[in-house]
Amino acid sequence: MQIYRVGGAVRDKLLEKKSNDNDYVVINSSEEEMQALGYKKVGKAFPVFLHPKTGEEYALARKEIKTGSGHCDFEFIFTPDITLKEDSFRRDFTCNALYQDLKTGEIIDYHNGIDDIKNHLLRHVSPHFQEDPLRVLRMCRFAATLNFKVAPETMTLCQKMVKEGALSHLSSNRLWQEFEKALSSPNFFRFIETARECGALKAWLPEVEALFAIPERLDYHPEANSGAHTLLALKAAQSTDSLINFTVLFHDIGKIKTNPAFWPSHHGHDRLGAELIKQIGQRVKFPKEYVAFASFTIARHMLYHQPLNNIKDKLAEIAVSLAHHQKKEYVAKFLSVLNADMLGRKRVISQKDIKEFENFALYLQKLIAMAKEHKISELPEFPRLMEALKQNKLSPSDLNEAFQNFILEKVSL
Repeated sequence: MQIYRVGGAVRDKLLEKKSNDNDYVVINSSEEEMQALGYKKVGKAFPVFLHPKTGEEYALARKEIKTGSGHCDFEFIFTPDITLKEDSFRRDFTCNALYQDLKTGEIIDYHNGIDDIKNHLLRHVSPHFQEDPLRVLRMCRFAATLNFKVAPETMTLCQKMVKEGALSHLSSNRLWQEFEKALSSPNFFRFIETARECGALKAWLPEVEALFAIPERLDYHPEANSGAHTLLALKAAQSTDSLINFTVLFHDIGKIKTNPAFWPSHHGHDRLGAELIKQIGQRVKFPKEYVAFASFTIARHMLYHQPLNNIKDKLAEIAVSLAHHQKKEYVAKFLSVLNADMLGRKRVISQKDIKEFENFALYLQKLIAMAKEHKISELPEFPRLMEALKQNKLSPSDLNEAFQNFILEKVSL
């Protein structure tokens, strides 16, 4: 029996990155021997074993034979005579096909993966790559999380896979899992760029692809189209927060629904976008938390462009909503999205713009603090309002509005 560390942990060590992605492959062994040594078998389709002490995963070296068009449609051969090199051909990218001998520390590289890591290049190991449709999105994800370029031949292969309908064989859950992993990268914009180049963006999120054909006012957005602005906003966000990046990606999605007769003006795109993200989320099955936060933020992301005195009521409504939300960090996330929108332009942002945004953020935070400090029951007219509510002469929204006015009186501009 010989054991090798494989994949992400070996790659990340060469990149001098911290990794918790420890996977191991075992050659010259069998299911019976692994279990006799105390490893617990957990794999169904193929044998994966948990180490009796660490709980880390160990898999027998194997070969794979494609049996269908889906991500899991494979037959596995894992006899003791399977070699490490044979196992390597089922790996996706050369940077992930590296093996480290646990005894000697030697790194075994059958496909020039070390050179590709040095050159920050994603290159597929073999033509078997195209047998797993999920690898298209894995390429996009690694382009973001590793900040790697894609080898031309690998991009060409992925373009072919997308044209042949590869993504249609993946469940919404599998697509989301890859997307979510990329969302937490500060280079998430690279996922979008790569997905766009290979055609995956148009196939999976055509609404985002459509943004690149939507014109912008050049005095506001010299980058000329809404897609380019979205990429710049993602770059400006520099966030490792998946909810922030998700919302920045969709913040201007309503512009694809505005009347072309009035382009490059997009009046009402905030309202249109808040509804459209719900439709997109339902179609591709995005998590409800992401859709709810994005819809809330998209509907209000244009407010910071307006004089504070004109939007006090709307800011009070936001303050009351966020002050008592169970996710306390939503305030900072909301402001981060708006800040990314402001900074995501192909021009120098003026000190005036920055100062106005700072004033907007400060005033909103004061309102939120005041909403947290007080309760609706402190309203002088609370008993009267509650009585009217019981008699159906008022609605809960009327009660909220009274509380919003209450906190507005306590916070000066």
